[in-house]
Amino acid sequence: MQTETHHFQQLIEIFNRCFADSLNTRLIKGDEEPIYLPADELIPYHRIVFAHGYYASALHEISHWCIAGASRRLQVDFGYWYCPDGRDAPTQQRFEQVEIRPQALEWLFCVAADFPFNVSCDNLSGDCEPDRIAFQGRVHHQVMDYLSRGTPRRAGRFIGALQSFYHTRPLTPALFRHPADPAAFSAQNNQ
Repeated sequence: MQTETHHFQQLIEIFNRCFADSLNTRLIKGDEEPIYLPADELIPYHRIVFAHGYYASALHEISHWCIAGASRRLQVDFGYWYCPDGRDAPTQQRFEQVEIRPQALEWLFCVAADFPFNVSCDNLSGDCEPDRIAFQGRVHHQVMDYLSRGTPRRAGRFIGALQSFYHTRPLTPALFRHPADPAAFSAQNNQ
């Protein structure tokens, strides 16, 4: 999803201003699936490659980078476990567990950029039906934790840059509603 006020090139510029020099990392529009590539003998900088110019994909991939420690940032895709779409129930549960923190950061980024957030269970052809509401509840809980305890340093810097660029207000718990929250339901119906 992309809106008239949100273009992937804006994210590239914002991200690269924050981190191209200080952490030798650049955000790159890709034509395939997203991937993180550390610097190598051919390209002297780290690359966060997001899918097909999708604004939401860029935010999601940045969230993974913000969580990855220094040694993980020297590995392709941070050396993380990933199982593609088509997961069974136990594998889906494991996938969701490792996605809570990145998707919570992604939600913070979306609100900082005034861009809609959609939690992703990412299992369209799996043999189980993920519980989106329950998963979003776990992501929401992590958002509240980040708001009370603070985000990883790189995430905080990126949030500040997004807020400055999009002229958004400070992040508060009231800006993050869980869909099962009756206040969120009534606010949605009153729009």
